[in-house]
Amino acid sequence: MRHSGWLYRGCDSLQRARNITCGPVRRWQIAKVQTFSIHPFCVPVDPGELRAEIRSFIADNRPELPPESRANSWAVGDAAFSRALGRAGYIGMTWPKAYGGHERHALERYIVLEELLAAGAPVGMHWIADRQSGALLLRYGNEALREKYVPGMAAGEIYACIGMSEPGAGSDLAAVRTAARRKDDGWVVNGQKVWTTNAHNAAFMIALVRTSEGEKRQDGLSQVLIELDRPGVDVRPVIDITGGHDFNEVFLDDVFVPDENILGQEGNGWRQVTAELSLERSGPERYLSSYALVTALADHVRHAGNEQAVALLGRMVAETWSLRSMSMSVAAKLAGGDDPALEAAIVKDLGNGFEQDIPRAVQAVIEGVDLADDEEFVRILRTLLMVSPSFSLRGGTREILKSIIARGLGLR
Repeated sequence: MRHSGWLYRGCDSLQRARNITCGPVRRWQIAKVQTFSIHPFCVPVDPGELRAEIRSFIADNRPELPPESRANSWAVGDAAFSRALGRAGYIGMTWPKAYGGHERHALERYIVLEELLAAGAPVGMHWIADRQSGALLLRYGNEALREKYVPGMAAGEIYACIGMSEPGAGSDLAAVRTAARRKDDGWVVNGQKVWTTNAHNAAFMIALVRTSEGEKRQDGLSQVLIELDRPGVDVRPVIDITGGHDFNEVFLDDVFVPDENILGQEGNGWRQVTAELSLERSGPERYLSSYALVTALADHVRHAGNEQAVALLGRMVAETWSLRSMSMSVAAKLAGGDDPALEAAIVKDLGNGFEQDIPRAVQAVIEGVDLADDEEFVRILRTLLMVSPSFSLRGGTREILKSIIARGLGLR
């Protein structure tokens, strides 16, 4: 990479006044083809005050959780905590007030998410609804769907799931085979979705289905909202290696979907879903999924005096900060109305590699660690050793991401 331009002033960490003036943008030229720009993360409120506010809320409302749950908190749901967040105005922060939202800046929301994840708060119940499904309904749903679902989502009472991945297709969304065929005033859907996070708690699934055929595989795909209590919907649990129930399979057998449940334009699903994935791929969960182990390692080395572990901790903190800067830049671009799909894919690919390396690296430098031990540090390490391989399934496998990056850089 070749650096050109100026270092930017980190508005969140260095600028504490309102009406912040941000410094110049930092840019790297990649292979003289594509520019990755680090955009200033400028929040229209005092970020220090907002962080103090959400930290106080977490201290007062977070339930007692075992170390295993804190280690993987954005996959852990707690309905009471989600409702408390909704009452406090921390869900649907950017949505219109007419639909239960709060019309706050997108980067204020980013700060809140970062604090929730860093604290190991159980946000899994409402996570998908808040991150992308609510925004999708507001943009592409009709008025009836918005009124039916969005206020309850903002209140932390209605949850959603995403039907993208399929057996035999994985993250290759163009290979989707779940099909919808025309019938009267709607569609009949048949197929199967897998790795469907939180489907067992969700009121509806926004699914990518094939409504027609076209010249390219990406043609003829549409997004539809499927209520999960409809006849023909069968949600089956996928239990992970730790015994946790986060993922599901969803079988769709002649499920009727009315015309009004088509989101956006019929046949425009590919374009809509790739824009949606930028929201999923670049958030703070892309560098904080193993953060509980980083903080646990810091506590451990404070007493153990392990020089290798201290050096590893320093490298982890430095890489976390770098990934955080990249993630915040993508968030800033999204807040500005851009669709940084390439940058989001880069953040997710780098973040997945980093988060999956953390537990193995920690295990390697802690001498004599017994994974059967009941110490909190070991319980966090044990959990992340088991669940971290799944991190690269969420939002696109690394092979798919590398293909996106290669195309974005003009390499294929």
